[in-house]
Amino acid sequence: MAVTMKDIANDLGVSVVTVSKAMRNHNDISLKTRTRVLQRIKELDYRPNLAARSLATGKSYLMGLVVPDLVYPFFSLVAKGASRVLRKKGYSLIIASSEEDPDLEIQELSQMMARNLDVYIVASAQTGPESLRRFVEQKKSLILVDRRFSSFPAHYVGTDDKEIGRMATDHLIERGCRQIACIGGRDVSPAMDRLEGYKHALISHGLPVLEQFIVTRVNGDNHGDVTGFEAMNSLLRLSPRPDGVFCLNDPTAMGAMKAIAESGLRIPQDIAVIGCGNVPYASELRVPLSSVDQDCEMIGENAAKLAFSLVEGKQSMAFPKTILMKPKLIPRNSTNRISQE
Repeated sequence: MAVTMKDIANDLGVSVVTVSKAMRNHNDISLKTRTRVLQRIKELDYRPNLAARSLATGKSYLMGLVVPDLVYPFFSLVAKGASRVLRKKGYSLIIASSEEDPDLEIQELSQMMARNLDVYIVASAQTGPESLRRFVEQKKSLILVDRRFSSFPAHYVGTDDKEIGRMATDHLIERGCRQIACIGGRDVSPAMDRLEGYKHALISHGLPVLEQFIVTRVNGDNHGDVTGFEAMNSLLRLSPRPDGVFCLNDPTAMGAMKAIAESGLRIPQDIAVIGCGNVPYASELRVPLSSVDQDCEMIGENAAKLAFSLVEGKQSMAFPKTILMKPKLIPRNSTNRISQE
């Protein structure tokens, strides 16, 4: 016969409520009691009946995360941060990739909604919010991460993307670059806001915004290294060519660096490169990549904490909350023109 919470409570001489709180890491029971309960649970290999718990509470104890790409480390780190918070509260995270396909995203979300998850966390591949309005109509809890829509008020966790564009471009200018290009994306808010920040930095330093130096592409977070390579090759054919490049994300920057190296030019002496995302291996490249850190895991953690506020009724869908991480510049050799001149 399967062990129940009541069996554990009777065995330890505590209430079922105490056992439940220990399992949820509740802070109103002592550390000693929590340790005793968790040790006994481990000894008896107790497994909660999640179906019964869902029926009793009306909650699924599941949250969904749909992102455009799980290969790109940014979204993997967001998922890692969210999972770390959810796990402590006895929740599980269902993860799906839309592969930057709006139709596939709708399918994945429909599958999740059929399971009646408690909260849906989405980095949307849509160009508009129309397909997301059903969350409002059906009174579902929705949190947008990384990408948002100006015409669709919703809870949002991300980074100040205009500041990312400004910060990266200012850094290139400080390193002596004057012909600065931007390889970005289309139709998604991070790309548009970073491009705006890039333009603002150039104008504030009295430098021209040259349209031929701006290369935008679809699927900014998907296969970034390939399209970054192609975009950089098109920039290298210009005369004059850029002496600095700000890229939408780190994989794009790596593709750009490959194109520069294959053309026989030097990084950063001929062309300096900066990305965004600060992927874990950026410092291990042949030329370590300068990047703007978005605090990816903290985005996931804050999204999960906001999700619990919705589940517990402390936050309402009617009053959307925005949480922005402050970006941080991480300079490395790919922009270190001054010391190498």
